[in-house]
Amino acid sequence: MKKTLLTIFAATLIFVGCKPKTENATAQTEPATVYITRDISPEALVNIYKALGVEANGRVAVKISTGEGSNPNYLKPELIKDLVFLVDGTIVECNTAYGNAPEDAKDERNTSENHWKIIEQHGFKPLFKVDIMDEEGEMHIPVMDSSHIKYDIVGSHMANYDFMIALNHFKGHPMGGYGGALKNLSIGCASSNGKAYIHSSGKMEVLDMEKLWTPEYIGDQNGFLESMAAAAQAVTNYFQKKKGIIYISVMNNMSIDCDCVDHPEPVKLEDYGILASTDPVALDQACIDIINNQKVTATNDPTDLLSRIDKQHGTHTIEHAEAIGLGTRKYNLVSIDKK
Repeated sequence: MKKTLLTIFAATLIFVGCKPKTENATAQTEPATVYITRDISPEALVNIYKALGVEANGRVAVKISTGEGSNPNYLKPELIKDLVFLVDGTIVECNTAYGNAPEDAKDERNTSENHWKIIEQHGFKPLFKVDIMDEEGEMHIPVMDSSHIKYDIVGSHMANYDFMIALNHFKGHPMGGYGGALKNLSIGCASSNGKAYIHSSGKMEVLDMEKLWTPEYIGDQNGFLESMAAAAQAVTNYFQKKKGIIYISVMNNMSIDCDCVDHPEPVKLEDYGILASTDPVALDQACIDIINNQKVTATNDPTDLLSRIDKQHGTHTIEHAEAIGLGTRKYNLVSIDKK
């Protein structure tokens, strides 16, 4: 995603609060468990998956971001391969809702044809089974929170899976402030039209690239963040009614820019570790808290990322997700590293 474009429409965002319309939303009173390892390796990824005690079975979707063509920060196949092979998983993605400037067209993933090129360029194909879930269309799944979106528009191939591992790369994001489990579930699983629907807080159901990134459609920042929370809950509920869903976040290569940005800002934070939970709200909160507690040193500086999260009101996504009953921001952090 072009940073110049992001700067223009991010500057138009207006913070507007909205009371959630929910059905059966329940508050979780007990803290969730979030597991952590400071090791970032294929073995550690498998170990933290096993620590969750939830077996991924049936047809397993592993949702990652395959990354923009010129972005080096995505989760590498070498890191994730042992876990993907262990669960016999399929890497799943959806196409984007933006196009780059002509000079960067080779990096974009807004069509399946272009996306497949990036998937191969980044080493996911032929190493893994890979599925662009909206390549053959989309489907609607129900939301509990209808404050902004009336349903979630996801890739039609989601119906082919029984279990999802949301394998998230934690980092910053130009519009959401940060990208973690909630974004990977919502924007990540949405079709191109679904992404437009979420970004526009329910105003645009069919992607119109010329109109989408204008103040008319992108003007309610809280509405966008709340729409992400609602969509994340929809995906979670979808898989909970099947065989299940778990969430794992890798805190490495943490630029203030998402993997969807073609030329991200340099990474100023040291790699931290891998976290996992059965609660996506607690997982994102734990990652945010870790960044908040980082000390500024010559090689580790959280200042820019914290400023980005604050500017875009990023933690509101987590707050709203808790308010609509997706999970809890309270958690116990449990290390799986040997003492």
